Amino acid sequence: MSSREIALWVDERWYQALSRQLKDETVEGRLNSYLDELIDQLPEHVRGKISNEIWVEQQKQKQEIEDSKKYSVFRVTEDGVTKHFQVEQAVDMLEAASCVRRWLRQAEHHPFQEMLSGRENISAEIFDRMAVGCVEGDRKITGVYDVNLDAQKFSAVRPDLGWITYRLKDVSTASWHSYRTGSYDKERRQARFTEKLAGKEITSAGHLSAKNFAFADEITADGGRLNFYLENSFDVDRVLGTRTAKGDDWLNVYASYDMAAGQVCDMLEVDLHRADGREESLEYRLNAVEKATLLRKMDAYCQQQTGQSLTDYSAQCMAEDMAPPAGPVM
Repeated sequence: MSSREIALWVDERWYQALSRQLKDETVEGRLNSYLDELIDQLPEHVRGKISNEIWVEQQKQKQEIEDSKKYSVFRVTEDGVTKHFQVEQAVDMLEAASCVRRWLRQAEHHPFQEMLSGRENISAEIFDRMAVGCVEGDRKITGVYDVNLDAQKFSAVRPDLGWITYRLKDVSTASWHSYRTGSYDKERRQARFTEKLAGKEITSAGHLSAKNFAFADEITADGGRLNFYLENSFDVDRVLGTRTAKGDDWLNVYASYDMAAGQVCDMLEVDLHRADGREESLEYRLNAVEKATLLRKMDAYCQQQTGQSLTDYSAQCMAEDMAPPAGPVM
């Protein structure tokens, strides 16, 4: 949006005399008012056209500013209290890990939230929405972190994997190694940080990743749902709190997709079979990021098994369920 400066020069004595005469007004203010009066005298169609152009340009400028903003969000659990924060800046995982290291090494205890400059309190719902946005590729959301200081765990959302979790001390140590490279090059530090964390992911309830969702067998349709059998590719006992004896007890884990709603069902269903013949039914509630991650895996597996997307295969299954019998019913 272009503007033009209009400069007027007047003898200082005239300026002071006018200022005394105007009393509650300034000379500049009176001149601006006169300029507005001149604009009001323009033909209505001219004023309307220019006003609309200026409004459109202002809205475009506001949108460009908003689009350029980057956000990171944190869920912090400390001393039994969980809070959610947003910062208007791009905080990568190494920077978040550095906050963890500073908190662990502080001489006097201060709340972790004080490590987050420019923080703003947000609700749990906004945190979840932004976490899902990160998985879905929203470029404005550059970092999503769950820092559980009580449980000594650090979790982050990666667009390709969903949640990944590490022990707090491993994240702190990796941060320390990244700055011992003797280099100020950010890419080199990031590479060192990633190298030191390789293979140290842990299974954490509420933070299942794409690595934890591996399907086997056929997809079955039942009661308006598509059921997927999950291989035990994660520590089910750690996540569900079960105690299975290796070689004796076994588990069957199922994830379901609601075809009518077009979304992953809230629960993983777990059938626990004991060696002595007893059976138990358990459930694991999926959070927003886990559901978004699982949906992507379901769609890929459906393509592999049926040659169709999850949406198309669901539509086919529902159409077949609604189709009338081919012949007379006796």
